[in-house]
Amino acid sequence: MTDGKRAIIQGLLEEYDIQTAEDIQDALKDLLGGTIKEMMESEMDAHLGYSKSERTHDEESDRNYRNGYKSKEVNSSYGSLDINVPQDRKSTFQPKVVKKRQKDISSIDQKIISMYAKGMTTRQISETLEEIYGFEASEGFISDVTDKILPQIEEWQNRPLDEVYPVLFIDAIHYSVRDNGIIRKLAAYVILGINTEGKKEVLMIEVGDNESAKYWLSVMNGLKNRGVKDVLIICADGLTGIGEAIGTAFPKTEYQRCIVHQVRNTLKYVADKDRKLFSADLKKIYSAPTEAKAQEIRDNVAEKWDEKYPRAMKSWFTNWDALTPIFKFSADVRTVIYTTNAIESLNSTYRKLNRQRSVFPSDQALLKALYLATFEATKKWKMPIRNWGKVYGELAIMYEGRLPE
Repeated sequence: MTDGKRAIIQGLLEEYDIQTAEDIQDALKDLLGGTIKEMMESEMDAHLGYSKSERTHDEESDRNYRNGYKSKEVNSSYGSLDINVPQDRKSTFQPKVVKKRQKDISSIDQKIISMYAKGMTTRQISETLEEIYGFEASEGFISDVTDKILPQIEEWQNRPLDEVYPVLFIDAIHYSVRDNGIIRKLAAYVILGINTEGKKEVLMIEVGDNESAKYWLSVMNGLKNRGVKDVLIICADGLTGIGEAIGTAFPKTEYQRCIVHQVRNTLKYVADKDRKLFSADLKKIYSAPTEAKAQEIRDNVAEKWDEKYPRAMKSWFTNWDALTPIFKFSADVRTVIYTTNAIESLNSTYRKLNRQRSVFPSDQALLKALYLATFEATKKWKMPIRNWGKVYGELAIMYEGRLPE
């Protein structure tokens, strides 16, 4: 700490008789108002060409001069604040430190958007602003602030994409949304890509309730219209019609049924006391060295558990063709495909929204929350996934001529 800073602090302690943290806030609030006023006075001096102490030429009608003050209330980081804005006779003074019609000097919009991104409701944000910053902000005002990002969402949704993605993950999370007084479930569909540099990238977020081959074909065509020409592998749960849509839009793309979802769907039929042992048996299937060995293990697991849980293993037979593409890859590539750590970490952020808001007031409110939560979650996505060089090399051999060299 410099000597100058020590002198300022000592002066604060003496001037304001500071005893508590609240006293510090009050002192800083008072100093903020005074500092702004002095800065505006300097701005007025520069505007008029002479200082306040040099009040000359007032009698000359063609000369501009000071014309008192106008009180103005602004919101600051220390609460509501009254400041006196100097005025000039010709009303040509344009202050820079606090601009005309500016009501806030604490970057409150960004604070609101940040809180919204963390999943807080408009009511919670309103209460927080009043509690911490000392001024009221209606839920309508907060909604208006967050609406400012809607053009950004539209621009983001339509941005150009890469021509080739080695892997895409598609997932859906369901939310309760109020629609004309009726609460209904809507799905938020998220497409997460691993690009050719091995970095994670959210390609699309869409809110809807119509899951069909026609719907998924429109989604796939949307990706194509934004520049995607090829995808090596698309990993998704058993979303209705998605396999057919992938085959139509990207005929060379392999559809891999999500192993994580497959295991979860299986364990729904299993009692808690048996889940650990059953999970270990399922892992032997998708960890098998070859498809033939995996099929043999699958049959053994089914034989072992069918009497106790007759419905548990059925989907491993009906979905087998969509579960088997991983068996031609090494463990490094399989890890990228079936562990789905990337999509699962993102989904944990989205599920947090469900915990914080039982019902969204509209599908637009849900989309805003998802968009902001996405960018909050992806701030740290700067590095490629683990062992990407090795994974990329194997994919380049397996899908010869389809990846850039």
